[in-house]
Amino acid sequence: MAKTQEPTLAEKLKTSYELHQEAAKVIPGGVTANIKYFTPHPIVMEEGHGSRLYDADGNEYIDYLMCYGALMTGHGHPEVFAAVTEQMYSKGTTIFGTPHRLETLMAKKLVSLYRGIEQVRFCNSGMEATMLATRLAAAYTGKKKLAKFEGHYHGGYDQVLLSVNPAEALAGESEEPLTVPESTGVSDYCVENTIILPFNNYPAAEKILRKHAAELSAVIMEPIQGGFIPAEQQFMEKLRRLTEELDILLIFDEVKTGFRVALGGAQEIYGVTPDLTTLGKVLGGGFPVGALGGKREIMEHCSPGASKDILTAGDDNGNKREAFFHSGTYNGHPTTLAAGLATIKLLETHDNMMQVFQKTAYLKQELEKLYYSYGVPMQAMGEGSIFNIVITDKNITNLREMNCSNTALRKKIDYELLDLGIYSKPLNRYSVSTAHSEADIENTLRAHEQALQRVMK
Repeated sequence: MAKTQEPTLAEKLKTSYELHQEAAKVIPGGVTANIKYFTPHPIVMEEGHGSRLYDADGNEYIDYLMCYGALMTGHGHPEVFAAVTEQMYSKGTTIFGTPHRLETLMAKKLVSLYRGIEQVRFCNSGMEATMLATRLAAAYTGKKKLAKFEGHYHGGYDQVLLSVNPAEALAGESEEPLTVPESTGVSDYCVENTIILPFNNYPAAEKILRKHAAELSAVIMEPIQGGFIPAEQQFMEKLRRLTEELDILLIFDEVKTGFRVALGGAQEIYGVTPDLTTLGKVLGGGFPVGALGGKREIMEHCSPGASKDILTAGDDNGNKREAFFHSGTYNGHPTTLAAGLATIKLLETHDNMMQVFQKTAYLKQELEKLYYSYGVPMQAMGEGSIFNIVITDKNITNLREMNCSNTALRKKIDYELLDLGIYSKPLNRYSVSTAHSEADIENTLRAHEQALQRVMK
């Protein structure tokens, strides 16, 4: 009797393909965010429970995307659900449109956890938080230019959508990178007023910062680039001293690293205190969220007291003090903050954080041994509960070195893993959650071995 042939990945994803084609008729590209797309088409998901995702064709996956790291306690944790439903049912509304108690509770929690936070403003995404941070830095210092690092991503708006992953031919010298737009439509003003720095190269970064110090309001950075390439300790310490000397604010974008590498973020690991900190992802417990925190003297510029109200027609705007305006109908949404507080509580109790870190460390260690056993030099790079699979035996400290890794082989392995029930967007980092069990880890290791066998033949 002939052996029954296993369905191909395309055959397994037939419904996803059809739904994507239907979506593309009414949604550009069939996705509501470019990051959700990958070729030949993204997988349409129907359900998520704990560590698992289930797609429109009924395929089951162990999920390591975890909504790009936002779901630190997995899909649908009962205590997070309970906090959200209790908030809505007991208060009789989804939102007040006024101040409420949870805003102060969450602000106090962040002040207690993050060494760089003395006051907090909430918004609705990590991108909003970094946008607010850069504008506040300009208002506080009176200087308009911003410095960011090559390879660092801070959101999809003009001032930072620059030199995230530039073409080598356009990027300039490694010690003096050029400012390269990553999208059409980015304004020339932002290109001219954003300075690009080399990551983990202090002498070169110092030279650029000293040259532009009189114009620079702030340096914004991911303390761990992409969530997996860490800043070197000495680099971080020297950068902090230099920015203080030059009167340039230091902004830590901890949207990816907040609550994932430590409860107090990367600044807790490094022992370095930034002037401003942006948060998102885990903070919302699965709901849209952003937060900007920082030193009191800087954050007080957000206060509406004594400044004009730009949205009230006829209001007395005789006060000559210039307003720093920040607002948003959904800022500090009670449902979001209820979910976020429940998530943080879970991470603070029962050694949950430590258990996640231990499982992640074990997975990284075993994956590296497995890949080397197949003659594939691989580093599982990252801190805490996030890491990426980088196929190279060379030291990786920045984007340009990362681009020399074997991403073609990594992509082939990732597509085999999708076929084997391990989900992450191809080439993306892994995010481990409290919902991942030891059995999940072992099944993941077996799937990686099968994937290696398939691609190495």
